Amino acid sequence: MSSDALVADQTDHPGEPVAVTAAGALPWRLNKDQLEVLLIHRPRYDDWSWPKGKIDDGETIPECAVREVSEEIGLTGALGIPLPPIHYHVASGLKVVYYWAVRVNGDKLVPDGKEVDSVMWCAPDKAARLLSNPSDVAPLEYLQDAHDRGELNTWPLLVLRHAKAKPRSSWSKAEGERPLAATGTRQAKAVGRLLQAWKPPRVVTSPWLRCVATVAPYAKAAGAKVKLSEALTEHRHERNPKKTAAVVEGLFDKQRPVVVCTHRPALPTVFGQLAQHMPRHLAALLPAEEPYLSPGELVVCHVAPGAKNRIVAVEQFKPFDD
Repeated sequence: MSSDALVADQTDHPGEPVAVTAAGALPWRLNKDQLEVLLIHRPRYDDWSWPKGKIDDGETIPECAVREVSEEIGLTGALGIPLPPIHYHVASGLKVVYYWAVRVNGDKLVPDGKEVDSVMWCAPDKAARLLSNPSDVAPLEYLQDAHDRGELNTWPLLVLRHAKAKPRSSWSKAEGERPLAATGTRQAKAVGRLLQAWKPPRVVTSPWLRCVATVAPYAKAAGAKVKLSEALTEHRHERNPKKTAAVVEGLFDKQRPVVVCTHRPALPTVFGQLAQHMPRHLAALLPAEEPYLSPGELVVCHVAPGAKNRIVAVEQFKPFDD
């Protein structure tokens, strides 16, 4: 089961345990400036739905969404803003499905032929009429509203705390050379898999070994460009937190997906700077108490492009904990 921190809103089913967890996406595109979404047809049920599927052992919910979309329609796009999860009952009990928006930029879609035999691009109002499960309309309406607000086409800014390091008490050499513990090495691999859900091509990290080792599996697998920033180290942050904040502010300049890896003491400064780019109700979702993030945990901020660089959604996840 996933260990991430995303929790479904069970307003209609308070206290009822979830029997089945699934995840998927609402693929979308602009066709002559008009919003279109992609429906899939499943021959087994003869219905119109969104690409989705049940979570596998050893993966997080975002990883499940990416995998299912890839398997069912051949789309490997990065996750966009989170959409409202839906709940409904199946034979085994309450089922929850988590959804994200995923932009399709001319990608060739290849239905797998077994689970999905055809796909259809259509306007949101037509999709709402065709969807076989009435619950599937809720994430569609949210996606439409986000588009109307200019908050659908976003890029992710991720904040990552390094994986578990060897204890300070057992390390006598330079603090910057303190390595990951065995658990941290496993966490770093899991972090690498989790980051593939957003596919940031840039990594900005503290040059201390435990941070570099945390992002290394992802950077190698994804071919991401890595930039080392001394201002993200514990020592530099302690001496001049304004420079740490400046590094965070600079992440907005290129308006491209990026993950920043730093240390626990620097996290309040990092989140404080990010809070300046979001409304209060979102800022309230940022970690506010020690330890802010556990080792290997991350926060995803979805940024709407433009002069204001508005953060319009915030998520928090842990890699799968074995």
